[in-house]
Amino acid sequence: MEHILDFLQRLSENNNKPWFDANKQEYLEVKAEFEAFSLDFMHGVEAFDPRVKNLGIKDINYRIYRDVRFSDDKRPYKWHMGVYVCPKGKKSGMAGYYIHLEPSTDTFFICAGLYNPTKEVIASVRDEISCNPEHFHAVLQECNDFNLSWDGALKKMPRGFSESDPHSEYYRLKTYEIYKRVTRQQVLEKDFLSMALADLRRTYNYNETLNKCVDYVYE
Repeated sequence: MEHILDFLQRLSENNNKPWFDANKQEYLEVKAEFEAFSLDFMHGVEAFDPRVKNLGIKDINYRIYRDVRFSDDKRPYKWHMGVYVCPKGKKSGMAGYYIHLEPSTDTFFICAGLYNPTKEVIASVRDEISCNPEHFHAVLQECNDFNLSWDGALKKMPRGFSESDPHSEYYRLKTYEIYKRVTRQQVLEKDFLSMALADLRRTYNYNETLNKCVDYVYE
């Protein structure tokens, strides 16, 4: 893992095509190392989430190349790596399990839940909360050392939902991801993958509740 973090740090400091081309062979080595880690992570998730199966490396990893067509930031390469394991692959829109490594900003975390869901999925989750508020709250409490993301949350209660409902604060959410920050030192420990999987195992019931909401949308 140290080789991966070291390369990403240097890439963040030299984010240009000439440097990347000159170091392409090392990138390919780092890419292979991270793919091996990602597959181990995927197999670990398969042990506790039966929905996750028949995925390939392209279903769980991301390209290093940035799409800069509509961005003011023209840096051509990502300076972080992440692996996302979820049912039917990363483009499915389903809740899953994520590991993020970004050494240049000292940003390392593990994550579960739904990131940036569609308005239809958000509506389905809100309906689930209104029908089963105590269950939703309980599965979230099982992930007690994860933080719920309030990014973009509504300031007011969405139309059709009441502040008097149990746990009505969850109606205001626009994303249903939960995250736990880890340190660089933890990432470099030999048992980091085992630690991450043990923590993410506790998020299974939360993810399964969210994925049933996704199922309702597409049934």
